[in-house]
Amino acid sequence: MGARREALDEAQRTRVLHAIERKLLWLSSWMIHTANHIRPNRDGLKVGGHQASCASIISIMTALYFNILKPSDRVAVKPHAGPVFHAINYLFGRQSREKLATLRAFGGIQPYPSRVKDGAEVDFSTGSVGLGVALATFGSLVQDYVHLHGLARPDVPAGRHIALVGDAELDEGNIYEALLEGWKHDIRNIWWIVDYNRQSLDSVVPDRLFGRIEGLFRDMGWNVVTLKYGRKLQAAFAREDGEALRRWIDDCPNSLYSALTFQGGGAWRNAVLADLGRSAGVRAIIDPLSDDELSALMTNLGGHDIETLTEAFRAQDAEGDQPTCFIAYTIKGMGLPFAGHKDNHAGLMTREQMEEFKRVMEIRDGHEWDPFEGLGIPEPELRAFIDGVPFATPVAPEGRALSSPIVAVPPVLPLPKLPPGRKLATQTAFGEILAEIGRGQGGFAELASRIVTTSPDVTVSTNLGPWVNRRGIFDRHKKNDVFRDAKLASAQRWGMSPEGQHVELGIAEQNLFLLLGGLGLAHSLYGARLLPIGTVYDPFVNRGLDALIYGCYQDARFLLVSTPSGLTLAPEGGQHQSINTPLIGMAQDRLASFEPAHADELAILLRHCFEHMQKPDGSAAWLRLSTRGLVQPERVPDPAAVIAGAHWAVPPAPGARIAIAYQGPVATEAEAAFAELRTEEPGAGLLAITSPDRLHADWLAARRAGRAGAAQLSHVERILAPMALGSALVTVLDGHPAAHAWLGAVRGQRLVPLGVDHFGQAGDIPALYAEYGLDESAILDACAEALLAI
Repeated sequence: MGARREALDEAQRTRVLHAIERKLLWLSSWMIHTANHIRPNRDGLKVGGHQASCASIISIMTALYFNILKPSDRVAVKPHAGPVFHAINYLFGRQSREKLATLRAFGGIQPYPSRVKDGAEVDFSTGSVGLGVALATFGSLVQDYVHLHGLARPDVPAGRHIALVGDAELDEGNIYEALLEGWKHDIRNIWWIVDYNRQSLDSVVPDRLFGRIEGLFRDMGWNVVTLKYGRKLQAAFAREDGEALRRWIDDCPNSLYSALTFQGGGAWRNAVLADLGRSAGVRAIIDPLSDDELSALMTNLGGHDIETLTEAFRAQDAEGDQPTCFIAYTIKGMGLPFAGHKDNHAGLMTREQMEEFKRVMEIRDGHEWDPFEGLGIPEPELRAFIDGVPFATPVAPEGRALSSPIVAVPPVLPLPKLPPGRKLATQTAFGEILAEIGRGQGGFAELASRIVTTSPDVTVSTNLGPWVNRRGIFDRHKKNDVFRDAKLASAQRWGMSPEGQHVELGIAEQNLFLLLGGLGLAHSLYGARLLPIGTVYDPFVNRGLDALIYGCYQDARFLLVSTPSGLTLAPEGGQHQSINTPLIGMAQDRLASFEPAHADELAILLRHCFEHMQKPDGSAAWLRLSTRGLVQPERVPDPAAVIAGAHWAVPPAPGARIAIAYQGPVATEAEAAFAELRTEEPGAGLLAITSPDRLHADWLAARRAGRAGAAQLSHVERILAPMALGSALVTVLDGHPAAHAWLGAVRGQRLVPLGVDHFGQAGDIPALYAEYGLDESAILDACAEALLAI
């Protein structure tokens, strides 16, 4: 009797899941239809949406969210399934009816769910395909780090990380970089569920591709579960000659399968019987079925079968924490009139098709947004079921976005001790400051315990070595330093353990920024605040730029240290010399970028970054550093001015006609040119720019405030105020001159910006600075030009 009751309970559960599946198909389709055909279109542009891409993954998301997921699990949804995600949260009571109608509208819910714009229910923002999949993988590594370091909140258990993957996303190279890095770090508790609908934006995915991809996963130590057929087809295959039907479907090219799906039951019948019509067993399976029934049988794939999906997910859940890839065969547009058509990616149901779809779904006019309309199950029963699924329980009292206390930052960071006249590079100073923090003494214990560093195989050459020697390399398993055990001389201690605080990566900048994104979300996802620092060669920021932008879009909090920068890295040649990174720092949202020239500025800015990363209105931060040693000035700079973006190294006299402004390691040439300039212009000033990004952002904010009637002066306006109106500025940096070119607009000053706008070459600093117009002579020539023009 008990066994029968359990079976009845499971049958009822499946019946409700099918009803939810039906509702999600309706709501996601109706959301997109509303955005395109009901809401007024004022500019005439295509609004768009992905009804077909939503339809292919609905069964998978139904089985997960309403049967499998636990509260602490974290999910990366495939980008084009955004409307399904919003519909799921609507059924959970975490999204409002009014918001559903705002999909793709200004101020509305986003087409690709966003942590910042859509709120706490979004674990990982989506958008740039492939990156969400990899971020979920690195999130699993970050969760391990938090738990192995004893930083996890006791009320938040470890969860599984699940990436819902569109099959075309597996064309993205970053997927395989992340897969390899995951193998190296023995990442656990990760599922990738591939919506294998075999269609991309333009056409049908080539046959046999997944045989190769499946092998890659197995080679990386993953379990692979292929869900090709649903229970109806499995039952048909078990009948006489059913294996022949299976072989026919297995051998059916993807393009033909898609076309037959679109054509329907009659086309299926003709195609199958043309090859298998002499088989009595196959005829016995097919002949009794109507065209609609035959179409339903032939499209009964594993990714659309709730029972098959649930059984597979539960079985793997019981297996433990081995990484698992589910390849779930699906049909793009399943249940919609353009199912299977190769052009359906951006296809939309017409008004007439929607009316027919509405009739089939039993939706009454005026009840389109009702959560339980047309399901045939009493609302109290459906509501009780949804409220009772594990994922309906909040992961913590504050919801899915967790809270974590602020890490206290001492008021002053330790500056390197220098003998008089010693030269010091900002990269070296960074390494020495961080190493001193790593001692964990003198009030730095808490700060040191929350810093985690990472680098794509440039740890030593970016001066992280001393920090790593003190804090160790992180690994889930203890591994001795073989050189140290053998008593072989080496400056680096490369032992690994779960207590280590540096995550060493291979040479893949995408992985660096994805890991920084995961580490920078630890406070919200896992309730443990980390202060991540990632170092990389400055020119190769561009190699990981997509992932950097993605991390900022998540509002992940991390510190990027890019060094060495510019053609000041003279002997390395043009490929290792950067031009555009100052402009990236200015243009990138949610990233505050700085370029100190001296160690005192660096210490101020590094401390500021640790605090800024933790503030509600803060952001990620970026320090652009150099390997060029500069003589360190004896001074006490104003921290507020350094942080704001500029301070006077030598203030100008009131009404001065000219000033030289420098950024970064060209300080030496600027200072030399300034000394010469002062012989003719004694009132001239020398301005140290530490952040054109902060100066420019503050200036724009002040202008916006002024237009709104709240006039205020920006820092750059106050800085330049002592100079005469119409005076001249000569600016110089080891980067693109456009980073400074806007300064002339602040007070209408004559501006001559110097910088680098061509690929460099190998050489020494004097030769390169002379060739590209950064040396003392070029600066003085620019000053003469500027003075003649005023």
